[in-house]
Amino acid sequence: MTNMEEIVAQALAKVDNDRYKLSLVVAKRAEELANGAAPKVNLDKNKVKCADIALIEIAQDKLQILENKVEHYK
Repeated sequence: MTNMEEIVAQALAKVDNDRYKLSLVVAKRAEELANGAAPKVNLDKNKVKCADIALIEIAQDKLQILENKVEHYK
């Protein structure tokens, strides 16, 4: 498995292996990042795609997911 495949597998586990829910959460968080939100992981938004950052944040439990709504840990 490649590194990104492992990240996707970890992120899927956080949403009960629901690919549709994961895609919604990634899209919402990627939009927030594109609109200026700071990443919750130590990555440069100019070098890494917003969707990839969102997946990594989900896989690393940096976001709390509530029914297709993204809440940031404080």
